[in-house]
Amino acid sequence: MLRPGTVFGGGIVFAALLSAACAQTDKASTAGLPPAPWISRAIPEGKGEVKTQPDGKKMQVRYKRAPFAGVPQDWSDYRTYAYDDTRPAPPVSKAPMTQVKGDPARGRRLFLSRAQGPCTGCHLIPGADVWPAGNIGPDLSTYGDRNLPDEFIFTQLYDSRNFFPHTTMPPWGTTGVFKPEELVHIVAFLKTLKGPVPPEKDPDRNPDTRAKPVGFGDNLDPTNNPAVLLAEGAMAVWSKKGPAGKACADCHAGGPEKSMKEAATRYPKYVKAYQRVMSIEDFLTVHAPETTGLQMLSQSADNLNMTMLVKMQSNGMPLKVDVTSPEAKGAYERGRASFFKRVGQRNHACADCHTKGAGRGSDKFLGGRLLADVEVGLTKHFPLWRTSQGQVWDMRKRMQWCMTPLGMNMLPADAVEYAELELYLTAFDNGKEMSVPGIRH
Repeated sequence: MLRPGTVFGGGIVFAALLSAACAQTDKASTAGLPPAPWISRAIPEGKGEVKTQPDGKKMQVRYKRAPFAGVPQDWSDYRTYAYDDTRPAPPVSKAPMTQVKGDPARGRRLFLSRAQGPCTGCHLIPGADVWPAGNIGPDLSTYGDRNLPDEFIFTQLYDSRNFFPHTTMPPWGTTGVFKPEELVHIVAFLKTLKGPVPPEKDPDRNPDTRAKPVGFGDNLDPTNNPAVLLAEGAMAVWSKKGPAGKACADCHAGGPEKSMKEAATRYPKYVKAYQRVMSIEDFLTVHAPETTGLQMLSQSADNLNMTMLVKMQSNGMPLKVDVTSPEAKGAYERGRASFFKRVGQRNHACADCHTKGAGRGSDKFLGGRLLADVEVGLTKHFPLWRTSQGQVWDMRKRMQWCMTPLGMNMLPADAVEYAELELYLTAFDNGKEMSVPGIRH
């Protein structure tokens, strides 16, 4: 049972709390009160609004830049982390194997299809074009040598939960990612995968021999990490008087280096005035306009840069977020429930990628991306500079993107569900030193 380090030294049993945290009707059984209603204060692209187009189709408004650009699909049919979304997981189902002649070549194209899979995100197969492949699932290079019945393979592809109830493999047929006739073609392809396997020409093609990333150098060196300069540039906003006639500097004497020292080590935290857990980013969305009149919408440049400036004053200090007070404990439990909740068209949970175990992704490759272990800690470097995007991302945008490829509509960046999930994740970093802004690909 996962629990973050010594946060609950006596060992609290969470199994009984998981179902309670998943369902809002059971919130009374958890410590603390449910979060108060919240109206998003995010930029328009970060609110996750679903709009009907002139042609009658619905789409979710997402960020215009990559990697969100070009992903306008509306996945309202699939459940999300929203606390009022009480829909169950897709029921386990079967379908008769369609009586079409399987085409191995077409099956291979479907297996590699990025629009539907790609299955190579988790499984290695032969072929120089299969890169980057992952290793969350087994190597299928000699799958055909198992001589399994076609019907068994088809049903496993359609919905693997028929045989393995706790599998992390998506129910491809049940949720409609692949049509039954497409699965027949994939069956035909898998039957052709027989040994001997040609020797690898490139060790990086095979995730089991691929070198793991070594990092991007000193994340606090402004010549290496552009986010440091952006954070330092937030000093202009710190000193800027808003419509209310005040600036941050008027109330926080000594500058951020004195007034904000150690403050970030306690976030996310339950803020009584708003009856919810808040990250620094969340708090700025309400505190800035209330005190200075300046807007700092979630996911805006001013918000992200100010968050980094504030957090940098706690660099080198250990995190110490509260997860024991009644309100924080209840939020922690709900966040933990979200971590293990399967969502989206692919029916995945955060735990599928970020915990250890058979079929789990922690410290393995999902395609070319090495998946981090929640127990090692995921939060102490956020917000961070993403070299692949050329911009700053905070933990919330990371959450919004994580589930988008899995077929789940993203929640508003400042949603309380994300805040409580972030609290759960940050608890694993308790006692670890902050180092903001980080730098990642």
